[in-house]
Amino acid sequence: MQILEKYLPFGKYQTYCRIVGEKTAKAPLLLLHGGPGSSHNYFEVLDQVAQTSGRQVIMYDQLGCGESSIPDDTPAVYNARTWVKELENVREQLGLDQIHLLGQSWGGMLAIIYMCDYQPKGVKSVILSSTLSSAKLWSQELHRWIKYLPEKEQAAIQQAEESGDFSAPAYQAANAHFMEQHAIKLTPDMPEAVLRKKKGGTVAYLTGWGPNEYTPIGNLHDYEYTDDLSKMQLPVLITSGTDDLCTPLVAKTMFDHLPAAKWELFAGCGHMPFVQENEKYRKILTDWLVQHD
Repeated sequence: MQILEKYLPFGKYQTYCRIVGEKTAKAPLLLLHGGPGSSHNYFEVLDQVAQTSGRQVIMYDQLGCGESSIPDDTPAVYNARTWVKELENVREQLGLDQIHLLGQSWGGMLAIIYMCDYQPKGVKSVILSSTLSSAKLWSQELHRWIKYLPEKEQAAIQQAEESGDFSAPAYQAANAHFMEQHAIKLTPDMPEAVLRKKKGGTVAYLTGWGPNEYTPIGNLHDYEYTDDLSKMQLPVLITSGTDDLCTPLVAKTMFDHLPAAKWELFAGCGHMPFVQENEKYRKILTDWLVQHD
């Protein structure tokens, strides 16, 4: 299977892009990773979708992480407007007139902002993978999850949030435990792409979102698109896990406000069903793409 790597000029920066498969008549699948700042790495477990669905699968590192430019000395560029412009630039540079768009976690937020505020042409369908339409609801739901942690860990998280100091070892341990439960627990037998250490992304995450998943104090803290989802008249597939940071209520809230949505809930999965239930996820995704070409 052909894999092509490119660096696309983006103003004074550059965007690293990875294109899987050869060009066909079918609309490519364009992937938007999470974070902000998480890089494309984990999406490599979806490479086979290029073969099974007969199209190119295209992923890139957003500004601030991975193999793309990382202008951490000017963190003001790490905002939704910049990342939408970068998405538009990727489409323009690669000539992606028709696409299916998949966004995971923050990438799903980016897809929602793009679809609702910019009304782009040529998007055949959207896949919202473990994402959100409201930062407020997300934070509320994660604080509900936190109440299931041991009391010592709850106290450490509360103290960090109240003091604004997220450096204490007790907090770090509590947050790591929380993320193992609701994001993903990394084990040595997982694919290399998932275990691969990402480059950069820390400043992008802190600037855009915050110090952790449940304390959104970055410039996306007032992200609220639930009532705007009605603008997305195209077919939308929501995917999430029962133990996901994207809780069933977060996913159901999006489902209830989208005019043409389908929702696949993966039992026993956290924030990455496409890793944890890879074969099942790839089949559902392939079937969806073929159905909506």
